Amino acid sequence: MRLLAVLALLLITGCASVPMYNDSCTVAIAEAIGECREDPEIIHLPTYDQLLNFPPAEVMPVVAVYDFKDLTGQRKRRDNLADFSTAVTQGSTELLIDALKTAAKGRWFRVVERHGIDHLVRERQIVRSTREENDNDKGIQPLLFAGIIFEGGIIGYDTNIESGGRGARTLGIGMQHQYRRDVVTVSLRGISTLTGEILLNVQTKKTILSVGGGFDVFKFVDMDTQLVEIEDGVAENESVTVATRAAIEAAVVAVIKQGDERGYWKIQEQKGDESEETK
Repeated sequence: MRLLAVLALLLITGCASVPMYNDSCTVAIAEAIGECREDPEIIHLPTYDQLLNFPPAEVMPVVAVYDFKDLTGQRKRRDNLADFSTAVTQGSTELLIDALKTAAKGRWFRVVERHGIDHLVRERQIVRSTREENDNDKGIQPLLFAGIIFEGGIIGYDTNIESGGRGARTLGIGMQHQYRRDVVTVSLRGISTLTGEILLNVQTKKTILSVGGGFDVFKFVDMDTQLVEIEDGVAENESVTVATRAAIEAAVVAVIKQGDERGYWKIQEQKGDESEETK
């Protein structure tokens, strides 16, 4: 009876450790019957909030992003399987553009389209030809040119930088906990369009943490004639895409501060700071 009470307690604590969907459905149930769904959500990281609430620029510089690539060349690790999926996101260009437009709620950079410039030029040609066919002499407004081009990419994805765990076992009942730490590194530089000089250069990194744990029971009962075997566990892996986004957002914050320190632009002084100075 004492053993059954221990098993019941382990089952209750084990079930409580399983991630929940909509406060009622476990992952296993969601996969088995497909009745539970997660609602879409907007991800707000600490770096996102810092970037969003950053003081605006006195004069918004015009910048462009042509490409911001994955330069690691790494593939996902699969045991005894060939996997051609990349280890990090291939949408880092979109993440950088989003971070630039997020800064100070869109009041820091004027970002011009260069990543999909072919589509833009094609559409402008359609507009121009349509106006010519309709004898419309009104010309199309010229494109803005960027004073600074942002280049760089994801330069490192180091896996298993640190790993470890702990556990205990007695009388056929055991528990264990493991963790692993990976790191993604991002490089961002700003280049002058007129001179080609590299004006700004920053590197940031973000830790990616994976943790897991569980318990197991292997016990003979009823005069050693019946075997009870129970296993339960859960693992949680931080999203590599979210970690990459956080590193890119931190790089944008760092490049804004670096540009202000070097005199390439100026951060707008807040009214609260001005009133404190007058006092």
